[in-house]
Parts: sequence; C-alpha cells; structure tokens
Amino acid sequence: MKSIYLIIFALMLMIAYGCDKDEFAEINTNPATLSEPDLRFSATKAIQQMYNNDYTTWFYDNFQYIYPWTQVTTTQGGNGFAFHEMGAYSGGQGLYGDLMRQTRDIQFRVDALPEEDKAIHQALRAITYAMQIQPAITNIDNKGSIFYSEAVLAPFTNPPLLTPKMDNQEELFNTWLSELNAAIAILDDTEGQVTLGQQDLVYGGDYAKWAKYCNLLKLKIAARLVNANREKALDIAEEVAGSSVGYMNELSDDFVYHRGIKYHGTGNGFWIGYGNKTLVDFMLTNKDPRVRFHFKKNNFNAEVVQAFLDVDKDLPPYVEQYVNLDGEGNFDSWKAPGEPWVRFHGAPISPDATIDGDNDIYFNQGVLYRITMDGVEKSYSATSLFNEKVTRTTYNFTYPTKPGGRIIELKDNDPPLNVILGSAAETNLYLAEFKLLGATLPMTAQEYFNKGVELSILRADALAKNNQLPYYESDPVYTDPIEAEAAATKLRSTEITDLLALPVCDLSVDGLEKVYIQQYINFMNTPGDIWTTVRRSGIPKKGSAYLPWESFLASGAEMTIPRRFVVGEPTEDDLNYANKKAGIDAQGFTTGTNDPGTLNTERLWFDKNNPNYGAGPK
Repeated sequence: MKSIYLIIFALMLMIAYGCDKDEFAEINTNPATLSEPDLRFSATKAIQQMYNNDYTTWFYDNFQYIYPWTQVTTTQGGNGFAFHEMGAYSGGQGLYGDLMRQTRDIQFRVDALPEEDKAIHQALRAITYAMQIQPAITNIDNKGSIFYSEAVLAPFTNPPLLTPKMDNQEELFNTWLSELNAAIAILDDTEGQVTLGQQDLVYGGDYAKWAKYCNLLKLKIAARLVNANREKALDIAEEVAGSSVGYMNELSDDFVYHRGIKYHGTGNGFWIGYGNKTLVDFMLTNKDPRVRFHFKKNNFNAEVVQAFLDVDKDLPPYVEQYVNLDGEGNFDSWKAPGEPWVRFHGAPISPDATIDGDNDIYFNQGVLYRITMDGVEKSYSATSLFNEKVTRTTYNFTYPTKPGGRIIELKDNDPPLNVILGSAAETNLYLAEFKLLGATLPMTAQEYFNKGVELSILRADALAKNNQLPYYESDPVYTDPIEAEAAATKLRSTEITDLLALPVCDLSVDGLEKVYIQQYINFMNTPGDIWTTVRRSGIPKKGSAYLPWESFLASGAEMTIPRRFVVGEPTEDDLNYANKKAGIDAQGFTTGTNDPGTLNTERLWFDKNNPNYGAGPK
C-alpha cells in the first residue's frame, strides 16, 4: 500500500514539474502590478454615467426653473412674483468623474494597443464620443462654455495637463461634429470588431444603433445652429438624411437609458407644479394621448364626485361642467369627452393669476375641496401635476376614494426606471423642421412630421407602461370592469391617426409653428431639450391660434424670464482660475448674479440670434 502512495506522489511531482513555468508566472504575479482592465466594463460604467445627478436636476433645474419658464408647469403651489429668480441648482450632468474618466481611458488604451488589437477595438472607441457628447450638450444648454477638448487629460499627459482651457459653444459644436463624423465612418463597417454585448445597457452591443444615435446627436447640434449658422444646420440635416448608416426611424432605435434592474430613479419626492392650463387644454382639445402620460389625473372620480354631492359641497367648476346628474341629484355619468379626459385640468401660470381670489379654485384646493363623512376628513386635488412616475418608480400610490371609504393602493410596483435620452421621434421632427427651412431631403415635411408624432406617442406610452404609471391599465376605483377600462390612460388603437387627421397636424398652414409645437410636447420628458426648443423657436407663440404663449404678469407688468443659468465667479485659489475666468469673460457673462434681466440679455452663443420668448420662429 505504501508503494502505491509513493508512486502517486511521484506522478504528481512529474506533472507539476511538466507544467509550463509561464503559467505559474501568470498566476503568481506581483500584487503591485496592475492588470489591464476589460474595456467593455469601462464602457458600461461610462454608459451608466450618461444620466446622473438626477435628483438635484429634477428637483431644482427642471421643476423650479425649466418647466415653469417654458410654460409646461407652475412652481409648487403656483408661480409667485419671484419664480423667475434662480436659487439653488444642480451642477448639471457630471462629465469629469466616472464618465469622461472612463471614456478618455478607453480612447487612450485603445490607441496604445498593438496594431492588430487596436484595429478590432475601433468601434468600441468610436461610441465613447457619443457617450460624452450627449450629457455635455445638456450642460452647455444651461451655462455655455465648458472644459472638453483638454478635459480629463492629466493621467495621459506628461507633464500632467491640470489646467485645461474652456471651449466655447462654437468650438464645441465643430469638435463634436468632427468626432461624430469620425465615429460614424468607423461604425459603418464593424465586421470583426470587439462588441460590448450585454455590457451595453442600451443597445445590447448593436453598433448600428449607436451609429444612428451619433446622427441624432448631429441633428441636436444642427438644431442649435438654426439661428447661428443656418446654412451649416441644413447641411448637417442633409448629411444625416443621406447617411449610409441611416438615422433613428423606429421605436427600437430609441436611446432608452436603464442603469440596471435595481435602478428606480431617485427615492426622494419633488416639489412638482400644476400643469399649465393653456397647454393641458390644448392637448385635451386635440385629444392628444400624451396628456395622460405627462400629467396626473385629478382626484375627482365618480365616487369622489358623489361624496361631494352627498355632503352638499360645491364641486370645482371645471369638474362640475362634465357631470351628468340623475333625477335625484346624484352622479349619473360623465359628459363628453368622458373618462379619462375629464380628469385632467391645468392651472393659470401668471403670478398675477396666482393671487387672484377668483383662482382659489386652483390654488386653495386644500381648503375648498376638503370634506368630512362619518367623522373622516379628507382633501382632494382637482388639478393635474406633472407625472412623477416619469422620474422615479418606487413610490406607492393611493387611489382617491370617499372619506372613510376603501383603501386601494398601487404599491410594491418598482420596475427599473426607463429614461429617454434620444429618440426616433426627435429625429423625424427635426427633419420635418429642416425640410421646411429649406434642406434638400428625400421625404416631405409632412411625412417626417407624421412619423415623428406617431413615434413620440408610442414612446410616451411605452415609458408609461414600463414605469407603471397609476391608472395605466385601468382605474380600480370603478367597480364596473367596463368603466374601469374606459378610465385607463393607456394608448388606444385609433388615437394616433385621429390626432394626425386634425388641422393642428396639417403643415400646409403655419407648418413650422406646428412642427415646433410637436417638438415641445415630445420633449416634456427631456426638459433640457424643451428649453432649447422654446429659446430657438419662439414657440409657444404669443397670439397663436394653436398653443399661445401666456405673458407672465406681476402687478400688471410683464416679467423677464432668464435664458441661461447663473454662472458662478471662479476663485483665485483655484488652480485653473485663469482659464475659467477667461472662458467666462469671453462669453460676456456677469458672474454670481441671478438677476433675471442679466440672465435674459447676456445670452449663450447659440441663443444670441434666437427670437425672444413668445415671438415665434425667425
């Protein structure tokens, strides 16, 4: 037996000795030596950081400034006399931490690879430019010049570049167009290229989709050049329409950001304002289904209406107008257009209207619409807030019922949040605009427009379904299944064709205004784009027969609304003080002030030749 053990032991020694010494060397590496990273994982991290600072961006930038200033919503409780003055705001999309740190690292590591490996990593390198350009556009829309061409180069330069220069908007647009064109040329043929596969959280490693997304980013730049360099803007549109890689033209092309199955947006609530009455009424008049996705139903379902009738409490007049009573004075049915349309009501947006006592029906709802039944007191909201489920998906929702009535909740519905960062709808609506402005494109403006509106509605419906908006499938307060289904907010089969058949979608009259109105509505989920659209188009337009701009009045005088964010004063102890100050001074900005007049007249480069708010297109 002992001999057998000795033989086995000897064989083991022989096998061990026969092993390749290089394999042991690979296993037993010096722990101080860093291994080469998998560039696919670096790309995943960069994609994750394309959408960040979401809480402060929504809480401050969007709900306190951009939505109210663009007349989508009011500030919480209605616009006051100081709603045009900036306070706290986010730092914008973070570029220089995990995002550009990853994209720059990928770019430089690929460049340093042996030629054979470098060749098969070119597509991976190419898409990193789209990753960093998209959030960078959002930042320059708010504050102008940023660090880009020399940003995050310290780890890759000797001596380390610690004091990058600021690039102005014109320089940035030219740089980005060059980078995107180079990326598209590479992505036009990706055979044999290393792919991200499922590490790509957006397109699953499909480089053809990324190529189309690069073309959308070119159109975004072209849109910002419309009144700064129109000839160049039209040239870009023609390039995109004729591009060999194609452009975003179907729902599956959309850049739908989802960080992962455990990402639900921020867990904190927001100060959300009422929908603008003029906007909500416009969408209701045209039965635009997106009103049901962008705004929340009010609390006045049939049960709540009956509760008000039972205690002889006045209904909100804009609710009462849609109520049919039976012979005994009880709720019988809804007048046309019925559920779900009769549950959406906006509020006036002018500060003078906020303090007008006649408008207490909008701004004093907690008192006016409070009732008591069987010793239980309850207040009800009669107007529509912006739909918070667009921004986060983890909060529970309690459906309105009469005081002391049933408790019906939508809870534990926490799907991963989907966020739109670019779409085929946006692409087609841009092409419709450029066609009307004179670009030589293969289709008619009406064809691009119809496709854009259709895709916009389909995307809004898909986001509502994924994010599990309350009422999407049905309204559970209604016990009759037919009534519950009728009250659902999901898209119906003929709604898109019905909307497109209306005069508001006929481009033969006021075509450019109608295109901009649809861009405006499409961008309700991307507030940075909506502010840019309002600034560059002058839409909504004062006196419009469709969607008019409402003057913001304070004590009868029209208020001045900012056209950029506050730019802080750099401090002299900042290592890069000289470049920061030079970049700000070159734009002609007064730093540190939130004066609305200053923020209106000291415009961003792309905004200098744009029409004033409400002036209509140039």
